[in-house]
Amino acid sequence: MVPSSLYSQVVWLFVLALPVASIAWTITHEEIFREPREWAEDRSRSAPSVLTRKFFYICTCEYCFSHYVAAGFIALTDFQLLLAGWRGYLIAWLAVVAVANLFMSLYGRLRVDIKSESLEAKVKEQDIAIKAQIVPDPPQES
Repeated sequence: MVPSSLYSQVVWLFVLALPVASIAWTITHEEIFREPREWAEDRSRSAPSVLTRKFFYICTCEYCFSHYVAAGFIALTDFQLLLAGWRGYLIAWLAVVAVANLFMSLYGRLRVDIKSESLEAKVKEQDIAIKAQIVPDPPQES
């Protein structure tokens, strides 16, 4: 499927990149896949052949994994970008990977910022609690 307009193709590109980024991030970072990811990490370091080590490394790297997820989505949706045929599929695949990784970078940065703000708030709460214990309340007049 080659969408008719450039605008339509760009919309498809950004929409397809969202689930690619979501799946790649979830599998390579989130707690729900921690055990299989740790197993794959171990296999990526200890497997006897280079090919096996590289295969298992794919499951631990969001950039690497996004290539395979994007290829699946391109095949599933028959999305082509700019050109018809294999060249359109290739351009679409690499573009979806690039946009998905942009989304993952932004999401990772957002998570760091949120975590940092949360930690700063906890430190301020602790400071306030300590100051409240050190500084006695002023006497109340009756």
